[in-house]
Amino acid sequence: MKEPTTATTKRRRNDDADDQGKQKGTTIAGAPKKKQKKEVLKELLTSFLLLEQEQEKESDYETHHHQSLDENNHRQKTQTMIDYHNDLQGHYTDLQQSRLSSANKIMAAQIAISTKETPAKESGKSNQRRLWVKDRSTAWWDQCSHPDYPEAEFRKEFRMSKETFNLICEELNKDVIKVDTMLRQAIPVRQRVAVCIWRLATGAPLRHVSERFGLGISTCHKLVLEVCSAIKTVLMPKFLQWPDEEKLESIEKEFEAVSRIPNVVGSMYTTHIPIIAPKISVSAYFNKRHTERNQKTSYSITVQGVVDPKGVFTDVCIGWPGSMPDDQVLEKSALYQRANGGQLKGSWIVGSSGYPLMDWVLVPYTQQNLTWTQHAFNEKIGEIQHVGKSAFARLKGRWGCLQKRTEMKLQDLPVVLGACCVLHNICEMRNEEMGPDVDFKLVDDEMIPENSLRSMSSAKARDNIAHNLLHHGLAGTSFL
Repeated sequence: MKEPTTATTKRRRNDDADDQGKQKGTTIAGAPKKKQKKEVLKELLTSFLLLEQEQEKESDYETHHHQSLDENNHRQKTQTMIDYHNDLQGHYTDLQQSRLSSANKIMAAQIAISTKETPAKESGKSNQRRLWVKDRSTAWWDQCSHPDYPEAEFRKEFRMSKETFNLICEELNKDVIKVDTMLRQAIPVRQRVAVCIWRLATGAPLRHVSERFGLGISTCHKLVLEVCSAIKTVLMPKFLQWPDEEKLESIEKEFEAVSRIPNVVGSMYTTHIPIIAPKISVSAYFNKRHTERNQKTSYSITVQGVVDPKGVFTDVCIGWPGSMPDDQVLEKSALYQRANGGQLKGSWIVGSSGYPLMDWVLVPYTQQNLTWTQHAFNEKIGEIQHVGKSAFARLKGRWGCLQKRTEMKLQDLPVVLGACCVLHNICEMRNEEMGPDVDFKLVDDEMIPENSLRSMSSAKARDNIAHNLLHHGLAGTSFL
């Protein structure tokens, strides 16, 4: 059933219709306003884009302008520096030419003065000053090199006679001589050799050598190394070589006449040369035995040598670290390689108890409670050992540089020590006497090797030698 229509209900309906009509009118009228806002926004965006483009163009122009200015400034600076350098180079060239011309004038004046001088100087010495050389006194060397200088004094200073010194100078002349230059005169050969020999003989510091010979310290050091190198190159092949078969037979006879032991071709000994602690491998050069005995840390390198009955070296091995025992030094030597190659077959080299008994190395008995036969053998083999030890004592006594730590570098020592051995041989071959003031007491601690017996056949051969010495009346009786 429919509800009755009243006036109030009709009024409500009319109000609702009016409201709906107003809402529709608002919607239709608001549409044009939205379109206007969008157009305004588009115009704003367009203007912003145009402004950005104009700013970018302006910034590009400014950047390009600044770059061009920087390039122009750089070109100007570069050109200015080039011009300055050219001016400076020209000024330096002019200055250098003026100095050279002045030096040439001075040299010409000195030459003119020297040519006007009378040859009244019989000693050959000139008062002409040498350019770029400091004036030093050479009075001591001039006195020693004078023919009237006493022979005994010369022998005391250089550990050899004038005749032997002249022989060495003649042998080294071609390898040591230098030529004069425009700025200085070369040091004569005799003075070069004298610097080296006096330094080796006395072991004096380089500053003392410099004062004696009137030369610079660095020059003296250089001369010592140069002359030692020449001695090794020129004189070692002549005066320190392994003997040939004929010479070996003569050596065997001489040793047998001394000890009654046959087939001995050499006496072997190893000594230590003190050095300053090296910068690398310090522990390898540490000498424990010398440190314990002297109560002072000691470092050393070894020199192993074989000598003939006259004390002349026939083989040397130089430069192995002081921590190595004698048997290890022997294994590193060329003598060991030569013997293993069969060159010493049937011959003996006598060594101390620090070496092992081998097919070619004969050493004394070292065990306790020795028999009479073994005592007799040790007594006789000791006479051969004394030959080698005495040779090393004369080597160190003659060349004082071997008695104390030297200033030389470790890598230079083998050449210097080799030169000392060669000079020792020359002096021994020429029977150069040594005064009592250069006697040296040789002390080298011997260490019995871990394996002191390397060959059973050599042990039997040693027993046979000992038996023949005692029972054929060839051994002494000092051990009784």
